[in-house]
Parts: sequence; structure tokens; C-alpha cells
Amino acid sequence: MARSTPGVTRQRLLDEAIRLFSTKGYAATSVADIQAACGLTTGSGALYKHFPSKQALLEEAVRRNLETIAGRAAAETSPGESGRQALERMARVVWEVIETDRDLIRIMLREFDGFPDLFERMWQGVLASVYAQGAAWIRAQRELGRVRADDPEATAAVLLASLTYYPLLRIMIGHTPGDLDPERFLAAWLDNAASALRLR
Repeated sequence: MARSTPGVTRQRLLDEAIRLFSTKGYAATSVADIQAACGLTTGSGALYKHFPSKQALLEEAVRRNLETIAGRAAAETSPGESGRQALERMARVVWEVIETDRDLIRIMLREFDGFPDLFERMWQGVLASVYAQGAAWIRAQRELGRVRADDPEATAAVLLASLTYYPLLRIMIGHTPGDLDPERFLAAWLDNAASALRLR
């Protein structure tokens, strides 16, 4: 049995819970497992000083994910960049967000049916920040005459779907489309995105 460790933080509990939910599954992970992973006595109830339940840990992780995505989308602006540079920047931001929260995304993919409302909030957060930002960028560039896209929303959806498929497949099965190197995939994605947008 693990010994009680003073000063275990809320963040440490959250990180260990998400790691365990991702590797063992939500249902198979007990509060005692989370406490033991933090070096706490398994029967101490120390987790409840920070979170009222195991589900509250998952809810907090989703809340943090939404804040991270919104913060990255708002922070990444560079008015002087070319269209291709903007596409590459946005693509790398999307990949970085997915990589940062890969454990939480793995949980969402595996456990969606058990927490549909919770993960729907996460999905809507992605739509509101990443997808909407992409569609808004395409519309703005079209108004400036820099791209030609008849349907900015549908174009953004297609580009985002193809971009996210690469890291999501790696998270789900440990492989990527064609087992391509990330930079090779990204270069091809940029070529196709520029072509789809008829980038000038």
C-alpha cells in the first residue's frame, strides 16, 4: 500500500487520473488507483479534498482542454504572414493541441457513449474554436481576394478533417496514413490545401 505523500496537488491528481483513464479505461480505474499513482495511501480519501468524485476529474480535464484550445486559437495571430505560412501555422497549432491532450482524446474516443454530454461539450469547443477560426480565416482571405473558395465552411471542414485524421489515427492504432513522416504528410497537406483554396 502506498504511503501518504503530503502536498500532492490537484494538478498531479488530474494528470495521473487522465493517464490511468487513458491506459486502463475509465471504469477499470478506481479512486484508490489514482491515489496510489500519486503516492497517497489508497484508503485515505485524499482525492476527495480536491475533487468530489472520479467523474469530476474527467469533467475538469475537459474544461482544461477547452481553455487550452480557446487560448491557442486566440493567441496565434500573425498578420504579415503569407497564405501558405498561415495554413502551416494553423496546422501545427491543431497538431500541438491534439498532442498535448492525446490521453484525453483517447479517452473521448473510447468512452464517448458513457459521457455523451461531457464529450459533446468538448467537441463543440473544438468546433467553436478550431473549425470556426479556420472558416473565418478562409472567408476573410476570400474577401481580400487571396483565395477562391465557394463554400468556406465546407472547405474548412474538409481541410480540418484531413489534417486531424493523421494524429487521431496515431492515437487510436499507433499508425498514421501510409505510415508517413509528419513533415512529409504536412507538406502534402499544405499543397492540397493551397490547391483547394486556389491560394494566390
